[in-house]
Amino acid sequence: MTSRTTITAVYPGTFDPITLGHEDLMRRAAGMFERLVVAVAVGHHKKTLFALDERLAMVQAAAAPLGNVEVIAFDGLLRDFVRAHAGRVVVRGLRTGGDFEYEFQMAGMNRKLMPEVETIFLTPGEHHQYTSSTFVREIATLGGEVAEFVSPGVLARLNDKFKEG
Repeated sequence: MTSRTTITAVYPGTFDPITLGHEDLMRRAAGMFERLVVAVAVGHHKKTLFALDERLAMVQAAAAPLGNVEVIAFDGLLRDFVRAHAGRVVVRGLRTGGDFEYEFQMAGMNRKLMPEVETIFLTPGEHHQYTSSTFVREIATLGGEVAEFVSPGVLARLNDKFKEG
């Protein structure tokens, strides 16, 4: 009989808003690791559409059906968050070659900052390969339809943000 070590993975992002592509990666990562922590970044470096508490609520709703996922806000260095939560793996999503360039550099820097932690890359299912929070925000801002990119709960929040009046 072998004993198995619990591996905690951390899936960081701003999730502004969480898309079906994010949800796809979250479900798949939750199936690969005993514990998944979705780290919702405060996002000082970005002007977010949704406040942190709104983003946390949207991610928590998406994570609710998964028994091994925790959703936690974080501020500061990812290294400090990963270590504080006993993370051994960082999960990142890749959609395009452009993503790879940035993510590859970030993974290299993270390896320098926390050599005990591995970064893994997951690609979303084919229906979500070009979905990004940025595109969803831009389309919604201009009155376009985004229902195929986000859950009904996120769609309702987007509609509330952009309804006229």
